[in-house]
Amino acid sequence: MRFSLLALLALLFNCQPKHDVPITINLHDNWQFKKVSDTNWQSATVPGNVFSDLLDNDVIEDPFIGDNEQKVQWVSSEDWEYKTMISVDDKILNRKHITLNFEGLDTYASVFLNDSLILKANNAFRKWQVDVKAILKPENDLRILFESTSKQETIEKEKLTYELPEGERIFTRKAQFQYGWDWGPILNTSGIWRPITLEAWNAYKIEDIHIKQLSLDNSEAGLLIEMDNAEVSNQELTYNVFVNDSLFSKFKNPNPLMPNWIPLQIKNPKLWWPHNLGEPYLYDIKVVVKGGNKILDSISTKYGIREIELVTEKDSIGESFYFKVNGEPVYAKGANYIPQHSFQNKVTDTYYEKLLNDVVDANMNMLRVWGGGIYENDIFYELCDEKGILVWQDFMFACAMYPGDTDFLNKIKQEAEYNVKRLRNHASIALWCGNNENSEGWHRWGWQAGRSEEEKEEIWNNYLAVFDSILPQTVSKFTNTDYWESSPKYGRGNPKYKTEGDAHDWWIWHDAYPFEHLKDNVPRFMSEFGFQSFPSYEAIKYINQNDSLDISSEGFKNHQKHVRGFQLIDEYMKRDFPVPDNDEDYVYMSQLLQAHGMTMGFEAQRRARPYNMGTLYWQLNDCWPVVSWSSIDFMGNWKALHYKTKRSFRDVLVSSNLENDTLSVWIVNDKLEAQSGQLSLKIMDFDGRIVWENTGPKRVAPNTSQRIMRQSLLGMDFKKEEAVLVATYQGQTFLHYFERPKNLKLKQSLINKSISKTADGFLIELQSETLQKDVFMFSNLKGHFEDNFFDLLPNQTRAIQFKTDATELDDLQIKTFNTFVRPKL
Repeated sequence: MRFSLLALLALLFNCQPKHDVPITINLHDNWQFKKVSDTNWQSATVPGNVFSDLLDNDVIEDPFIGDNEQKVQWVSSEDWEYKTMISVDDKILNRKHITLNFEGLDTYASVFLNDSLILKANNAFRKWQVDVKAILKPENDLRILFESTSKQETIEKEKLTYELPEGERIFTRKAQFQYGWDWGPILNTSGIWRPITLEAWNAYKIEDIHIKQLSLDNSEAGLLIEMDNAEVSNQELTYNVFVNDSLFSKFKNPNPLMPNWIPLQIKNPKLWWPHNLGEPYLYDIKVVVKGGNKILDSISTKYGIREIELVTEKDSIGESFYFKVNGEPVYAKGANYIPQHSFQNKVTDTYYEKLLNDVVDANMNMLRVWGGGIYENDIFYELCDEKGILVWQDFMFACAMYPGDTDFLNKIKQEAEYNVKRLRNHASIALWCGNNENSEGWHRWGWQAGRSEEEKEEIWNNYLAVFDSILPQTVSKFTNTDYWESSPKYGRGNPKYKTEGDAHDWWIWHDAYPFEHLKDNVPRFMSEFGFQSFPSYEAIKYINQNDSLDISSEGFKNHQKHVRGFQLIDEYMKRDFPVPDNDEDYVYMSQLLQAHGMTMGFEAQRRARPYNMGTLYWQLNDCWPVVSWSSIDFMGNWKALHYKTKRSFRDVLVSSNLENDTLSVWIVNDKLEAQSGQLSLKIMDFDGRIVWENTGPKRVAPNTSQRIMRQSLLGMDFKKEEAVLVATYQGQTFLHYFERPKNLKLKQSLINKSISKTADGFLIELQSETLQKDVFMFSNLKGHFEDNFFDLLPNQTRAIQFKTDATELDDLQIKTFNTFVRPKL
């Protein structure tokens, strides 16, 4: 018996697979840096950048405070050097292949290993891989020299006989916003901004996996797994495919020279949906590659089975622009996303998680990754996959014309291929777009003025080489995602901006048109429009580095990057709102102003579906504390706009409009199922007296906007400045005012409040005898109000959760619009 047991154990041991998998080492420790002209080395963080390292070593002041930005401009004009020591043992050195992998070098970098130049990098948007087998020793010196971008930009600029718009940034493939924008500082970074790894392997290594969807119906999804290998093994390979942690199939490739294509059929597939339409279901797919009984390598990915199509079809009005997901038209609700920080290494996974939770909480189903930022970190797309957020992905070109020489075009080819392949398995990617506003700029912003015909032809041909050739061909070759040349299709100076393609409507803000313009000028898909507001009190205090809310300080003025920003906010405020005479109230009013205009646009666009099928506002977030178009400020605080966006983006929305004393009411239903319920409409004065009411059952078809009532207000006994329409449907309340905010004759009354402790913060209950408009609660505690900037109906109790880690809430303050609008005597 004993012998038999030992024999069995030996047999099982011998049957266990042996491992010869690649080894990967992160090279993030023990880095130092210095200015090339200095001798003193200081500690550095990798991944990181020179500004962050200088801050950590107390060499510079925080450029986000006051006007410190101006004091650190010297950093970008210097050359910087980074170094570390790499120790490797025989386990690494004895492998047949050893590579150094640089996932992001910003930007013009010379890399030396043991004093041998192994790489000259020139693009921050791609990965670089170098074979170092012949150079690597047990102890190794790795040095990276970063050259100021201005040096190379000057060289490239002098090669041209004409000047290209806009400035020197166009010659360098790195984040364009770092050169300054009308919402961002000039902080042109350099450094090791993404990981560096050392990889060693023998016979086989998987470089990439691509899951290609070949067919899809209710009963089966036909997939093809394409494996990209660093080297082909000279033996028969076996591919074990696991789906959701269960062995799904085994596939043998008898010919190692054949492409590694693995067919995969998923029966009764569960589909991936945007979160507001269904479950964003993801399959876990893992492939383990074996040679004999040795595991050579493995790779895993999450994959959502879905079909996404951009529909652009000619019709009687012009040309449609909308997305279909799994055959269903989807109304896109969301925002334009920019980098979360001027220094990308400061953006943690927690930041991504919080911001994308805020996106879902506000009922958004799409983000546009804007072309002046970065191709985002993997975690961003992974979270969008998991949370069911569609991603409109720009290539990183914005508001400029770019060179067309051979070297530059080759850079773009490599960059595009790397990023398309990196992101193609993500279910959330709905579109690749060539650029932001380059075409509009060329045709409308005066960029052609004073140029010869030959010069204009050359510049435009260079544009076409990139955006009509290289980029669409790359997208078509490596993925089945749709491509769109430029956003917008037409500039707002062309009447077609309302009837074809996507639109950027900057008549609001830049041209100072009234917000009502948005009601009468609805495009097929609004991919940009916006209005500025001040950030939170917390952000302003941070900028000023004291408890002052002084918005006239020189330091704070540096955080308004639009030349007419303060003027435009004031001009619009005078039209529609009272203008407060103190800074705290002015900040509050600016946020109400922004939310008022933007939600007017949201609802007009949603009412117009299916003519209009999307609204993406500018912008979701900030990269530093600033006066900007964002709905969430740099400190993570929701502005009034984000709270009111959440209400305007509800999947089932009751929306009203008053025109020539006729009130029209719509129910907008974004869901894939019909909606039914009792619709209650009441016109009441601000004390709660009912002037008019209408109640009845209403059913709205799926995926539609339906006007369900037209009602003349002539002869009704109420004053428009003293009343509100209150609509309730399916337990939700929707309000509509008949006058501009500044004309409302709101009344003064105390707001009674009670506060009770809960497991994750406090429950705040509010009640008032009269309607209280735009109730804003705030505290010095760090936390989040689940609702804010809301209207409190008379004699009704409103309960709001304040989530915070604090144990006491003794500084709660409440601001209300009623304070600023008093009846005229």
